[in-house]
Amino acid sequence: MRDAYIVTSIRTPGCKRGKGAFKDTLPEDLLAFILDAAVRQTPGLEKKDVEDIMIGCAFPEAEQGLNIGRICAQIAGFPDSTSGATVNRFCSSGLEAIALSALRIMAGWSDVVIGGGVESMTFVPMGGNMPRPHPVYTREHADLYASMGITAENVARRYDISRQAQDEFACHSQMKAAGAREKGRFTEIVPTPATSYVIQPDGTMKRETFVQDFDDGIRPETTIEALSKLRPVFAANGSVTAGNSSQTTDGAAATVLMSKDKVEELGLEPVARLRLYTTVGVKADEMGVGPRYAIPRLLDMAGLTIDDIGLWEINEAFASQALYCIRELGLEKYMDRINVNGGAIALGHPLGCTGAKLCATLLANMRAKGVKYGVESMCIGGGMGAAALFELCE
Repeated sequence: MRDAYIVTSIRTPGCKRGKGAFKDTLPEDLLAFILDAAVRQTPGLEKKDVEDIMIGCAFPEAEQGLNIGRICAQIAGFPDSTSGATVNRFCSSGLEAIALSALRIMAGWSDVVIGGGVESMTFVPMGGNMPRPHPVYTREHADLYASMGITAENVARRYDISRQAQDEFACHSQMKAAGAREKGRFTEIVPTPATSYVIQPDGTMKRETFVQDFDDGIRPETTIEALSKLRPVFAANGSVTAGNSSQTTDGAAATVLMSKDKVEELGLEPVARLRLYTTVGVKADEMGVGPRYAIPRLLDMAGLTIDDIGLWEINEAFASQALYCIRELGLEKYMDRINVNGGAIALGHPLGCTGAKLCATLLANMRAKGVKYGVESMCIGGGMGAAALFELCE
């Protein structure tokens, strides 16, 4: 089986749902822009060379519907010959899209594929516009449709993750992200056009465009004391708050993958190889434990241990589940390798985009630090976990 090489991996900023810089920017525009940028940042690559585009989206409806993977390829100026698909594995959709893209190359079906993700939680809310749980099945398995916040409360309660530990973890995430932004470490971000509608003196609205070049959900003023005063949002006597949960966010990301033959033809220096990807199922009502089971399976497949991994991106859907997974995996001794630029609590979790977003972040940090192996992992709504192993090219 052939290797799948990553030559470019980039993202837009992540911006707050409903209040951030992308609140008036259509998801199609975010995705079309980052797809175009991915080609522009890959020397010698032309859009006609891209055979397929796989795009993760957790709620592919409304503005994100009608196969946004294909539609945005057309908006971005790819030729009719470039096909496109939309992939949904909820929180791992973007990573799933990259993995499927890699598989096409590894199987010899394609030589150039783009995998990515998009989510506008402003335009399409969590749960979608018209959720319709099965009327009979929900009587026996309501947990499958449970709020993600309730599953986070379940993890905190069942596995003894204290409110104080969650708030401390959340504050640390904010501080790491604030420091990384100040020091210009988010090198994977591409400044992105954003739309704004501005009311005019005569009462009409004018469409304006500006460029957004930073994640706007970071709160450098965060303190543990302030977090401790926030009320629980999912259970009256709970410990999960808005401050120790991931932010709902808008964003897009794209990764260009190639076969070795194509890399050599274009004279490129690849960034990394996607070595392995795996998923596991867990109980739906504690879906946050997913990485605790996906990561060991991944490492067993690779013949590696946690000591071999130089950097980790473990999605911070909630502080409670991230802390549980870190503790159970024995990763507490490697906290300086985990989410080194902050995680979703500070940077946001744009659902279907997150897997692709974290890929871009992980690879940028692996290059900066010269780390051979990096792992990306996340929990997934409905009761799953996913993990991928990347190897830096020398």
